[in-house]
Amino acid sequence: QVQLVESGGGLVQPGGSLKLSCAASGFTFSIYTMTWYRQVPGKQRELVAGIARPGGDTTYAESVKGRFTISRDDAKNTVYLQMNSPKPEDTAVYYCNAYWRRGNDYWGQGTQVTVSS
Repeated sequence: QVQLVESGGGLVQPGGSLKLSCAASGFTFSIYTMTWYRQVPGKQRELVAGIARPGGDTTYAESVKGRFTISRDDAKNTVYLQMNSPKPEDTAVYYCNAYWRRGNDYWGQGTQVTVSS
């Protein structure tokens, strides 16, 4: 049974830090590209950061470059999103995605991040 379980969301002050985790099970984590997306009500889900299968190439949305860092630990089947200096506009539900090929595309349930003083 495939599972992606996000954790670490919550309330954070602007300029603070927060680390999201996504624990995976039920598939061969190491061959999947892992990506964090976010969504606010009334808007489309958008890519935040992605990290390729071992090789580790990363990609970031322009709005988070230099502030957020994505990483993965294949031994723990976990992908992380370190959020430094968050801004109120980073407030969203953050989702974890695992993708290998068409038909092997999985989503977590999401974790709420609220950036507010």
